[in-house]
Amino acid sequence: MASGRRTILSFSVAAFMTATPVLALADEAPGDTAGQQQTQNLPAIVVTSAEPHAIVDRVIATGTIQAVEEVYVTPLVEGLSIRTLAADVGDRVEKDSTLATLNDDALLLQKSQTEASLAKAEAALAQIKAQLAEARANADEAVRARDRAQKLAKSGSQSQAAADQAVAAADAALARVTSAEQAIAVSEADIKVAQSQIDDIDLKLARTAVKSPVAGIVSARTAKIGAIASGAASPLFTVIRDGEIELKADVSEDAVLKLAPEQKVTVTLAGGAATLTGTVRLVEPTLDPQSRLGHVYIRFAEPDQARAGMFASAEIVVAEKKGLALPLSAITTADGRTVARKVENGIVTLVPVETGIQDGQFVEIVSGLVAGDEVVAKAGAYVRDGDRINPVHGEQASATK
Repeated sequence: MASGRRTILSFSVAAFMTATPVLALADEAPGDTAGQQQTQNLPAIVVTSAEPHAIVDRVIATGTIQAVEEVYVTPLVEGLSIRTLAADVGDRVEKDSTLATLNDDALLLQKSQTEASLAKAEAALAQIKAQLAEARANADEAVRARDRAQKLAKSGSQSQAAADQAVAAADAALARVTSAEQAIAVSEADIKVAQSQIDDIDLKLARTAVKSPVAGIVSARTAKIGAIASGAASPLFTVIRDGEIELKADVSEDAVLKLAPEQKVTVTLAGGAATLTGTVRLVEPTLDPQSRLGHVYIRFAEPDQARAGMFASAEIVVAEKKGLALPLSAITTADGRTVARKVENGIVTLVPVETGIQDGQFVEIVSGLVAGDEVVAKAGAYVRDGDRINPVHGEQASATK
């Protein structure tokens, strides 16, 4: 009997120990399931954190590469044909180097004729000077004869008629002296004219060598051997001074006020053929009244890698800083304010923020958030102020995909 009771008691204890966990599981399961179901029912929204970023404010401009300064080389002597050419397009030339020579045969002939006229004028001058010497001697003798005749006439030793003749002869001799002196002045003037004509011809002969007024690269040539050179026609040569080229780029009117000389620029040639560095040389003070665009001139650090006439785009660095930033998609507007949907403990709160410069897909947050604050990554998501969400970080969302 006692043995049977012990057996029943052992079975009861064992049964109790076995049932206890089952009861505990039955007590805990309903609460956990409800929590999981509640979390699963909340919308899963991707969030991102406000973090410090290196931010660069850029201005994009496009335009055409052109010479900083083009110098036209034209003939300084009209009507002469081109005899030889010493430069072609692409040649680098020095200042005062000869690019072409003109035919000087006509000038040499003209100079010979003028030199002959000069020699004739000099000979005439020598002759007139001899005549002047003779006229002065005759005049001196006539003046002495006049004086004697006048004295004799006063003393009665000679008639007044003879004295008057002596006076007239003296006046004529003095007139011939004056005429000879004037003839000498005319001859000397003729000599000066002839000499100036020779000097002018010498200058033209020197100018038959068409020279470049500056050092640089020949960018165009219209000169052809045998053609008549004329200053009224197209220039014989076009030279890019010192070979300097630059990008003349168009900038929108809302960005032109950000630009200033010496700002850093990265220039990409059309088709991505090359990327060059440079700086802003000049910002035009006015806008085009039709296009409402401003012009900025950008000089290159490596001008040899580009050519005038190429199309290029420029990325001008306006400002560089390190500050708090968010993706542009995390910023929106509400009631006229710029806001971000801050997420804290799974609850969305609309927070006004002040934004700064934009760098690509990121924008600077000047105020309203601190580093580490989480916000809805896409501000256009259908969440409102006070909504509860299931925040999912960007890396988690990528992993689930």
